[in-house]
Amino acid sequence: SEILKLGASGRGKQGGKARAKAKTRSSRAGLQFPVGRVHRLLRKGNYAERVGAGAPVYLAAVLEYLTAEILELAGNAARDNNREPPQGQMRSEEVLLASREGVQQLWS
Repeated sequence: SEILKLGASGRGKQGGKARAKAKTRSSRAGLQFPVGRVHRLLRKGNYAERVGAGAPVYLAAVLEYLTAEILELAGNAARDNNREPPQGQMRSEEVLLASREGVQQLWS
């Protein structure tokens, strides 16, 4: 009956180290954008045969940076129009206007 208690691994129920809480790749990289989702989309999108581990982190960081820039410009445009966005929301026209101006500034 001792063999039955041990189970398949042969170690029984001896106390071992508890598994550490899972940490997302986004949190490890200090990002808000989902690194795992970007990695999945890169793999499924037939962009390359293989995708390295650093590529989705880099792409997520670039996307997060560009999004933050556009949102900041849109917020400034909303403030300049003396129209505060209700509860942190912006109208699509303000986002489009600011993003066009912002992209022109980034590339000039």
